[in-house]
Amino acid sequence: MATYKTIILDSQDTIDFIDITHIVRDYVVQSGVDDGAVLVYTPHTTAGVTINENADPSVLGDISHFLTSKIPHEKVYKHMEGNSPAHIMSSLFSASETIIIHNGNLVLGTWQGIFFCEFDGPRHRKVHVKILLDN
Repeated sequence: MATYKTIILDSQDTIDFIDITHIVRDYVVQSGVDDGAVLVYTPHTTAGVTINENADPSVLGDISHFLTSKIPHEKVYKHMEGNSPAHIMSSLFSASETIIIHNGNLVLGTWQGIFFCEFDGPRHRKVHVKILLDN
């Protein structure tokens, strides 16, 4: 039984929310794990992982609009690479989310999805998925 997987993603925009729920769900089902948890983690300092609504795409648009209005790219930042807004946005999110697995299924609310959050795209990115087993 495999309990670790790396997902490779290509973001399309500077700020991009990529729904990875189906990838994580399929991996959990294929693992055969009935009960435990799954850790979804990204190792990038200008990206994140979040759980939010996946039914209405305007929610993600609203989040993106809020972030760019509060953390504009036009400000003068000291970080030499020019991507300080992405580092700040990433810090407001999390690098990981943990989701319960019960009876072989992800325990998510009706409208919840798992998203990779890009704040410095477009880029080639990784998300690591680790199934944590109940003892």
